[in-house]
Amino acid sequence: MEAKIKQVSAVLSAPAPHMVGDGFRVHNFFPKGYKIKMSPFFMLDYNSKIVFSARNEPRGVDVHPHRGFETVTIAYHGAVAHHDSAGNSGVIYPGDVQWMTAASGILHKEYHEAEFSKKGGDFQMVQLWVNLPAKDKMGRPKYQGIRYDDIAKHDLADNAGTIEVIAGTYEGTKGSASTFTPLSVYNARLNIDGKAKFSFPENYNTGFVIIEGSIKINGNEVANTDKFVYFKNEGTDIEIEALENCIVLVLSGEPINEPIAQYGPFLMNKPEEIKQALTDYNEGKFGYLE
Repeated sequence: MEAKIKQVSAVLSAPAPHMVGDGFRVHNFFPKGYKIKMSPFFMLDYNSKIVFSARNEPRGVDVHPHRGFETVTIAYHGAVAHHDSAGNSGVIYPGDVQWMTAASGILHKEYHEAEFSKKGGDFQMVQLWVNLPAKDKMGRPKYQGIRYDDIAKHDLADNAGTIEVIAGTYEGTKGSASTFTPLSVYNARLNIDGKAKFSFPENYNTGFVIIEGSIKINGNEVANTDKFVYFKNEGTDIEIEALENCIVLVLSGEPINEPIAQYGPFLMNKPEEIKQALTDYNEGKFGYLE
């Protein structure tokens, strides 16, 4: 049976940026920037490349709570430190990933790593909020710190480039992160004229972030740096060609077809669960973090 092309629905420009704390200047592609279907990915904050000046006191986001989902931070330039109330901590450098499962509740803080802050320089990151199904929302928090060297990699033929499989599976190469629902998160690093093919089920919500460079999609649509390519829920197969050396963040996942109730840093199914999250947070049940 002949495969069917998954067509582009839209090539979206980065929305106007806003600051998260004083350390992250982000473009929110969804859910605020564009009303698109990307479940199980609930939010995409994209910190396009920016130069931060040197500073002794690290910029960042102070202690704040989360419940009901996961935060996934992917570093491209700069360095970010993480601490949470479950006792996890770590620093990610370019190519590294932090995958934090807030689940039943956690406090954490994220800020520029001390040495990076003192020197300043290029800074570029992506943070995703990945929803959890109802059965896992009140599970135990966990943390996956994934070094670039430990990320599973699939080298493409003809020196086209490499697919870094953060989560999911690509051509038999299994991703480094464990997930609660079927989803794929890849960094496709392609050399000029290099081609890569992807195949995702029709019902999976799929989008690409052009981190660097420019690509041609399915032989016609062109997308450049800082664009988001949103695909239709029809067809399965996508081919991209690098018009210059490029990095493409590939996101695809099976939708979680459950109601959503969201308030600030809480992502649950029902309004009463949001009220309970607020009560639990105010009663100190998310732990303690300075």
